[in-house]
Amino acid sequence: MGEGLQSVRTALAGRRAWLVGGAVRDHALGRHSHLSDIDLVVAGDPGESARAIAGAAGRAACFALSEEFGAWRVVAPDSSWQVDVEALRGGSLEQDLRLRDFTVNAIAEPVAGGAPIDPLGGLADLAARRLRMAGPGGFAEDPLRVLRLARVAIELDLEPEHETMSAAVAQAGALQAVSQERVFVELRRILASTRARPGFELLGELGATAVVLPELDALRGVEQNRYHHRDVYGHTLEVLDRVVDMTEADDRELDGADLWMAQHRAEVTALLAEPLADGLTRGEALRWGALLHDAAKPLTRETRLADGRVTFIGHDVRGAELAREVLSRLRASERLRAHVAALVRHHLRPGFLVHEPQPLPRRAVFAYLQACAPVQADVTLLSVADRLATRGDRAEESIGAHLRVAGRLLADALRWHADGPPPPLVRGDELAAKLEIPVGPRIGELLLAIAEAQYAGELATPEQALAYARTLAGAESI
Repeated sequence: MGEGLQSVRTALAGRRAWLVGGAVRDHALGRHSHLSDIDLVVAGDPGESARAIAGAAGRAACFALSEEFGAWRVVAPDSSWQVDVEALRGGSLEQDLRLRDFTVNAIAEPVAGGAPIDPLGGLADLAARRLRMAGPGGFAEDPLRVLRLARVAIELDLEPEHETMSAAVAQAGALQAVSQERVFVELRRILASTRARPGFELLGELGATAVVLPELDALRGVEQNRYHHRDVYGHTLEVLDRVVDMTEADDRELDGADLWMAQHRAEVTALLAEPLADGLTRGEALRWGALLHDAAKPLTRETRLADGRVTFIGHDVRGAELAREVLSRLRASERLRAHVAALVRHHLRPGFLVHEPQPLPRRAVFAYLQACAPVQADVTLLSVADRLATRGDRAEESIGAHLRVAGRLLADALRWHADGPPPPLVRGDELAAKLEIPVGPRIGELLLAIAEAQYAGELATPEQALAYARTLAGAESI
């Protein structure tokens, strides 16, 4: 038995209290989240019950979540489990369960133990892999449940029934009034799922995408040039699929498209597992990059008069601005906004380098790493996903060339991420003093030139760095 559940049973012995929602559902499915994330309803004061649980656990945090609804939360001292406690609604347990979102979340178990209480047939729906609303007014009561429908469906691999889908579609427009923080939580969980693409396809069917992510919905029907096989919307979902494949740390065998990073697989897995911001890992942030990387294409689409070719010039720059706007609207942190904006801004750079002399000169690699910091490795992965999802004319030839360049860039990018850039051969104040140049932008330019030559293996000592800087400064004074 989990420590959280043991504390609950010890504290609430003899009281009328029930485990509800995801804990019971996951228990029925054989999942283990019920041991660490527990929802309770109690007959009586939820604050009093929460304090009793905190006392039984010993030094657990206990605080009110919502004054309006009287909800409380208890968090273990080591954060290994949490319990949310609410008062019974509607006057009875059955009425409380009828006020929940879906039947699979409207199953209860007495805290003291005993048979599940399932007035709405949630256990049968689980067995049938069916997602059904708990009551006809559920989506009107809380329109966020429209997004939750998609999230629960993909997380649990359930099929929404027709009546539930229709009721959700009818309330999709009401998502406009839901707080952006709550919207972000649901979108974040959908993107984090192994079935992220089906989740966004379901959001589209529900009419929710146009309300909560109109920038994504605007990609539908935006046709591209002959090097693409899908419109921008279809292409975006394929890129997301590719990124999900990259970011799933499993033991599956690498297929041909993944062999380019085979020797760096452990490093890539570790990189993408790193916490970033807003409870997201770098891998989950990369999925936001996939979702938004072409968001500005409708704004930049043009047709060249000379040959009729469709172009999207500047969609990387405008797209970075748009990604920041989207995440700002969703109340994401500045760190996540900046990270995703950088992914979008630089996602074309590896493709440009394919047309450079090969193997890439070390100076070109340095320029790439400098320009893309701090997302050098992440954006290399995104560029590959983008390339693999572009299968129009000459696709195999283009993919092969891109993977060869990306493989070389990835090795350097991972090394830079782990160790940082090489230590500078000379400090700025030292350089200014030796050259008798005021500290300022010019010194910064010379330091960058030295760092580039150092990375290329052309300089190795402070004396060589100083001589090189003298040469550059002298050439400019002629």
